Amino acid sequence: MALPNFENRTLFQGDNLPFLQGLNSATVDLIATDPPFNKSKDFHATPNSLASGARFTDRWRWDTDVQPEWVDAIQDDWPKAWWVIQSARETYGPDMAAFLCWLGVRLMECHRILKPTGSLYLHIDHTAHAYAKALLDAIFGRDNFRNEIVWAYTGPSNTRRWFPRKHDSILWYSKGDHWVFNRAAIRVPYSQDYIDRFKKQYNEGADKSSIFSAGHNTERNQELAKLGKTPEDWWPEFSPVGRSKTENTGYPTQKPLAMYERIIQASSNPGDFVLDPFCGCATTPVAAESLARQWIGMDLWDGCHGIIIDRLNKEKRIWRPGDVKLVTVPPDRTDDAEPAAPYLQQIERGKERRPLFSKEKMKDILIEQWGALCWGCGFEPPNRDDRHFDLDHIDPKSEGGHNDLDNRAVLCRPCNGRKGNRMTLTALRQANRKDKYWYGSPPIDQRIVIRFAREWARGYLESQARQSQLTASRP
Repeated sequence: MALPNFENRTLFQGDNLPFLQGLNSATVDLIATDPPFNKSKDFHATPNSLASGARFTDRWRWDTDVQPEWVDAIQDDWPKAWWVIQSARETYGPDMAAFLCWLGVRLMECHRILKPTGSLYLHIDHTAHAYAKALLDAIFGRDNFRNEIVWAYTGPSNTRRWFPRKHDSILWYSKGDHWVFNRAAIRVPYSQDYIDRFKKQYNEGADKSSIFSAGHNTERNQELAKLGKTPEDWWPEFSPVGRSKTENTGYPTQKPLAMYERIIQASSNPGDFVLDPFCGCATTPVAAESLARQWIGMDLWDGCHGIIIDRLNKEKRIWRPGDVKLVTVPPDRTDDAEPAAPYLQQIERGKERRPLFSKEKMKDILIEQWGALCWGCGFEPPNRDDRHFDLDHIDPKSEGGHNDLDNRAVLCRPCNGRKGNRMTLTALRQANRKDKYWYGSPPIDQRIVIRFAREWARGYLESQARQSQLTASRP
């Protein structure tokens, strides 16, 4: 297991994706976070409050907020997540698909950096709950879903045509089959009604089937009654922060400190690393600090560092700006994995450096070389329209295939759908021949593709190097 390449009490300020990509794998014990919800509105902090000036836009558009490299990464490495995004696009709209694509690439990194015994708690509301749950099932696996915790609260409402929407959901997933759950640390008292019924049963011994009846170990039962019970998966006891004069910072989406203290107590141990990639007004870092956990936070807001110091100072009165490290550059990976470089940056496989392009760019390269032709069935549209084609792997990822140009094939959409994520190009061709889905004899085989791709990549890198030398030599 890799060692952390980050320090305790660190705030990474900026877009959290490069920071998440820069953290070593399997180094974080718990992620507790409250991301945007796709509410289609802008949020602003209360004027003259501690968080005054904080704002963020919770609106999403496919054409402006989704980067092509995200789509490529999801399609290649997490196809089930891509199916969720496509379903959301068809059933809800492109804004939900854009939100899930933006969130999905970050959740994939969260999954990578969690330890095998780690957990993720994702706070969400009714707007995107169903789609976020399906997305997490695709990334973490539905068998690793542990709880949907309902945070129920009350408040004024002027709804006339439906019930007031007064709850959020917190989706809890473990990374694997073993996870931390400190049941004893989060016990809550039994209700007075339950205690009164227990006393009556104990005194009268009327209900011998009760676990608290006189027919059982009464001393142990009384001890358990004093300890309290494990909270259910609905939490009505935490009031919204807006009603608290002492805790409210004015941040538009601030959540109760006690609620996140419960999460941290339940799913981490003292000294563990807790991460919040959307730490905003610092609720998770403050809760982690009060419970003797190590923590790191990430946020785009440039006032986040100051509010962490102010809230910690309010709790302990000993904090100075230097006590929380402010970092604006992603850390370098030291876990022997591929470098945490941007998706389109040059990568290194073995001793040979190769450029990694977007899927659209690779499709254009291959079609320019061999024309608009399906490599799986020989289909060639009369007008040579390349819109009929998609890019797929020659050897699928499930068989160890990689994402480089020399493992790519151009397929018509029926062939792309038939090939799926487990069939090789050779197997696809054999199946097409057997079922008579065949239009000709594609002249392309894998050896030709590998030779062409390596020569093309070598020429591209040489041209890039010459261009860099020319740029550097200019006065």
